[in-house]
Amino acid sequence: MDETSKARDELDRLGRSLRKQLVTLITDLTIRVHLRRLSLDEPKVADRREPLRYHYSTVYQGNRPATTTAAETASRAAFLLRAAGWDVTTSQEDDDGIHWTVLVAHRDGNGIRIMTSDDTPAVAFRAQTPALALCPPQPVQQSEPVRTPETITPGYVLCYECDGLGWCPGCGGRGWVLGQPHRRSRCRECRTTKVCAICRGEGQLHASGLSAYQLGYYPGLDRH
Repeated sequence: MDETSKARDELDRLGRSLRKQLVTLITDLTIRVHLRRLSLDEPKVADRREPLRYHYSTVYQGNRPATTTAAETASRAAFLLRAAGWDVTTSQEDDDGIHWTVLVAHRDGNGIRIMTSDDTPAVAFRAQTPALALCPPQPVQQSEPVRTPETITPGYVLCYECDGLGWCPGCGGRGWVLGQPHRRSRCRECRTTKVCAICRGEGQLHASGLSAYQLGYYPGLDRH
């Protein structure tokens, strides 16, 4: 089994374990359960840095029984989680005038967050597995320069922006750049075309068509 298959198998194992624990919690703590809302069928991209990292993640909201207080719900959730080997911490948070009891639990890299309050019958669940790389980094396959000093067309000069490479120097020919937080954004220089915006991928510029500004990159150039 190759490393990619091993990583996917491990991620799937963590996803199944997380789903099993969530089903136990949701069916025990809430009423009118709709387990189809648990969107844990396929992993999602968690980190877009190379190599891409994936995780299973989901949110679910149900209602506690009218006869059960938030404190009782939190206590029951903590009991179920600790009995299953999870490390559990409890805290209090205020959000828009609602006072929440918050449980955060971790096991094997998986995380579950549960929020309950006497100000609302809602019980909110958020859960995710750790983010794993499912394949090794994929190096960008950059082609040879389209123009060099030896292959430049007579009457032309090497593009001052890409130096004859032809591909966009802003994104390295990817068409995207890494933004924040860990998100890919389209390259503003080439607008995802992947080629140099100045020479449009040609790697060279006609000397007679250079603007006064562009001539500044070629001191001593004789255009005649």
